[in-house]
Amino acid sequence: MIRTTVPSVLRAAASAPRATASAPARALASLAFEAPAATPAPFTPPASTRSAAEWSAFGKQHVTHGLGRVRDMVVTKGRGLDIWTADGQQILDFSSGIGVLSLGHCHPAVSRAVHAQVDTLTHLQCSIGFHLPYLQLIEKLKPLMPAGAGADLDSFFFWNSGSEAIEAAIKLARKATGRPNVISMVGGYHGRTYGSGAISKSKNIYTVGAGALMPGTYATPFPYWHSLSMPQSTSEDELTRIAIAQLDLVFKQQTAHKDTAAIFIEPVIGEGGYVPTPPAYLAHLRKVCDEHGILLIVDEVQSGFGRTGKLFAIEHSGVRPDVLVFAKGVANGYPLSGVVTTQAISKTLDAGMLGGTYAGNAVACAAASAVVDTFAAEDIIGNVAARGAQLHAGLERIAATPTGKRLIVESRGQALMAAIEFRTAADALTHAGLPAGASVPSSVGARVQQKCLDAGLLLLTTSCFDVIRFIPSLTVSAEQIDRALAVFAQAVEDVAREG
Repeated sequence: MIRTTVPSVLRAAASAPRATASAPARALASLAFEAPAATPAPFTPPASTRSAAEWSAFGKQHVTHGLGRVRDMVVTKGRGLDIWTADGQQILDFSSGIGVLSLGHCHPAVSRAVHAQVDTLTHLQCSIGFHLPYLQLIEKLKPLMPAGAGADLDSFFFWNSGSEAIEAAIKLARKATGRPNVISMVGGYHGRTYGSGAISKSKNIYTVGAGALMPGTYATPFPYWHSLSMPQSTSEDELTRIAIAQLDLVFKQQTAHKDTAAIFIEPVIGEGGYVPTPPAYLAHLRKVCDEHGILLIVDEVQSGFGRTGKLFAIEHSGVRPDVLVFAKGVANGYPLSGVVTTQAISKTLDAGMLGGTYAGNAVACAAASAVVDTFAAEDIIGNVAARGAQLHAGLERIAATPTGKRLIVESRGQALMAAIEFRTAADALTHAGLPAGASVPSSVGARVQQKCLDAGLLLLTTSCFDVIRFIPSLTVSAEQIDRALAVFAQAVEDVAREG
């Protein structure tokens, strides 16, 4: 049995006594949560005039064709890990909005915080002045930032999305160092805007046909066997050695150290296939950055806020980032992202270089504060450790069955950021260990995904390789893990039988 305790910094963030404040300050603080004397009656939406099928057809016609979907379903309600569609299907959601709903749909603590904030202050643009939810969230997050040698990460900027936060980090790196170039990982994903898209190297679909992107970006191979065209059995040490050698060539052939502002990396590659970064590789990046005045920028948009068993995945390595980027799980579905760095780096910016109409919205900040409090009150990290171990053990069992050996090349990930990579008929690298005479069906991952959805389980694919990922909310129960594993195992069997 896995036993865990709530990290002391989380308990402190939720329950630390406040310093004595003046009477005006106490009055001001009380106003932040004082509801109006007359609360309006709850809004009741008008009855729908369209059927589920008609709404779906309306969406396909009028929602931009630049969006893809798993299925053209219309979702009307969510509670915990369950969602309901307009035609009545109940679905176990193991996508959590692509890692956003850390506490599940409509968590009561978050909903209460949002309702209270909506009745107090919904918005103050961040370039006009401070608002209390913004400052209170910093107060709670500051002691939770990854520690290590060097200055504290204690200068915060909140924005709306991960892509925007990456754009801010690129601007910060170039301004702080006076250098033009940035390096990212092959297989990494950082967004779809012109700057974040330029450093995303997981799939070409995000920018195909969009013309020239932001210049000054270079990619280096990531220590992942498939990306390096190495056998799946290649050791982590050897993969790390190869990736380090390739990074050295990038500096020798493409961008000199003195021209390089930053290296961007995800502690667990997300859209590239849910591949944890070897700690030795992260340590090497830290060493290179320290030796040459380069900023190490860690993208925790998908891996942050408890998903890997620590609040931030970089903590598993003990490596200290110069800049940390987060989003998704911080506000449980409300649009909020963050860039945090040291005072010295932050002070290289000129006032006005960062901003945004909705940046650090008061309601989103209130939601995030409730998330931090709930992490402490409900021991979310402890549940991640227990359920993550259960999930990985179940996936390994499925991979070890005769059908699993035929279809699955690898089970991997970290805690509740888990993935299965399937064999591909045309890719000989995925055929190692394939039983003699066995054939590999086509499009295994996509077919398994659709069969799971038919059976009431929502999973997502990822990567340019054939990968399915498991990213349930961090409040997932043991029964829900078992149910998801059973549905997934049956879907794998069905695809194998159909061939």
